[in-house]
Amino acid sequence: MLLLTLALIIAAYLIGSISSAILICKLLGLPDPRTTGSRNPGATNVLRISNKLTAASVLFFDILKGTIPVWGAYFLYSHLGEKEPLYLGAIGVFACLGHMYPIFFNFQGGKAVATALGALLPIGLDLGALLIITWVGVAKLTKYSSLAAIVTVSIAPLYVLLLKPLYVYPTLMLSGLIIFRHKDNIIRLLKGTESKISTKIN
Repeated sequence: MLLLTLALIIAAYLIGSISSAILICKLLGLPDPRTTGSRNPGATNVLRISNKLTAASVLFFDILKGTIPVWGAYFLYSHLGEKEPLYLGAIGVFACLGHMYPIFFNFQGGKAVATALGALLPIGLDLGALLIITWVGVAKLTKYSSLAAIVTVSIAPLYVLLLKPLYVYPTLMLSGLIIFRHKDNIIRLLKGTESKISTKIN
């Protein structure tokens, strides 16, 4: 089981390391998102430098990077008659680490919010809906993508506790990682220097 989990963790990291923001921007002749705007290769920054369709494409593929390894591992474990939520949590974390520190792109990655959402989707579409509603609500209210992400991942363990308590600890693992990755954003939010989302979100 440990060898299988190790292989799945490595696969999750490699899948996470495929930066859709960088690849899509390169394919469309757009600036490298690591050197433009907020310099974060994620959907929000791609929205700043392009349009909704391009940003939505990045968002979709970033979500898949979390969903594919976690869902695949879940079905594999189920087929073997195993229930290992902490292993699934570790696989989700490494998918996010791949997005944050991609081996294919000089370890210059994003905040992995969409990838974390993808990793949580196998818990249930009702959870996914709650997370999306929370993010959109906070983003529209405050115009801060980072604050929306921080609030959403902070409340995610509570949602999971109410829906499927078995997965609270894996969710806490993901939430802690995302909040840690946003430490600089938290400092800027406290100082009032954080960049707001473009009005294109309206």
